[in-house]
Amino acid sequence: MTIATMRAALTQDDIRRLVRGETPEERAQAASKICRRIGGADLSPQDREKAQTILEMMAADAAELVRGALAQTLRHSPYLPRELALRLARDVDMVAIPILSNSPCLNDQDLMELLEEGSPDRQTAIARRPVLSEELTGVICLKAHRQAVEAAALNEGASFSDTAFESLFRRFSDDEGVKEALVSRRALPTHVAEKLVTMVTGDLFDRLVNRHELPPQLAIEIATGARERATLDLVEQAGLSTDPERFAQQLNLNGRLTPSLIMRALCLGHMTFVEYAMAELAGVPRSKAWIMIHDAGALGLKTVFERAGLPSGMFLAFRMAVDVYHNTDMNGLPGDRERFRQRMIERVLTQFQAIPRADLDYLLDKLDALDPARARRRYAGAA
Repeated sequence: MTIATMRAALTQDDIRRLVRGETPEERAQAASKICRRIGGADLSPQDREKAQTILEMMAADAAELVRGALAQTLRHSPYLPRELALRLARDVDMVAIPILSNSPCLNDQDLMELLEEGSPDRQTAIARRPVLSEELTGVICLKAHRQAVEAAALNEGASFSDTAFESLFRRFSDDEGVKEALVSRRALPTHVAEKLVTMVTGDLFDRLVNRHELPPQLAIEIATGARERATLDLVEQAGLSTDPERFAQQLNLNGRLTPSLIMRALCLGHMTFVEYAMAELAGVPRSKAWIMIHDAGALGLKTVFERAGLPSGMFLAFRMAVDVYHNTDMNGLPGDRERFRQRMIERVLTQFQAIPRADLDYLLDKLDALDPARARRRYAGAA
């Protein structure tokens, strides 16, 4: 698109309002329309230079409303010249914050300088960018205001190094908001979750130990009440574990690798853990356990089941749950894991009723958590 084409796409009134508009509102409206054209245009170097002149004219407008329209409209555009992005990022908050929060034209060095000189609100805008490198997150944790650090902790696009976590803990170990933000992250390194265990209490503690992977022995100690009163679900920890083999070994060493735990894990779809658990109890490599569970028919499954020492009365339920697992597909859509789990539990409950009462209640509670409307119907019927 050339400047001539771009001008043709605009009206003469747009250009006139930008240059001669009597009110900031008129000029801001024209600025928004022109920026939308420039922001997505594939311009030649010559036309880009002319477009930059138009943008600079907008950035020099005395009215914040016009400069704000420029910043808001081009906040995501890769075509905004870096020098102009920096100029807008140092403007008043109304103009600066959209650029600080979003502009891809600012590099890490720019953002670190802007962070150093910025107010808490501006630092927070940077901390909320869609992607933060480890280096930038580290500077935020080391130097920024607490609200910016909390924003970074809440930002799933922020990459944290061990050094960043150390800075955060050193500065904000007593700040409940920052700790809660960390607990709310989708995932935490195991050593970070372990450190937080000693720093949080109450509901936040429960959320931490049931949302994030913990070292196996620590998880077992919490589940048995040796560390603090809490409701820790070892089945969910089994699903969270990045080292299910070690987790199964630790559970076995502590006498916690029970038939009930394995059955619950199977019904929740934690098949990798189940394979390691069966291998651990049967005294065979996981590769052999996998074949016997998945690829050797009913006889292979029964053999590994018996070698693991699981009660014979549970075999039919176990075999049916394995069949349900094989016949329940993951389709890759948002909420996939939750839908898979819901289908898995529903099929197990409807196809096999002879499940021990404690396990039945456990699975019903998990189903209720996935379907609140079902939970209300269940408790209304019990009332």
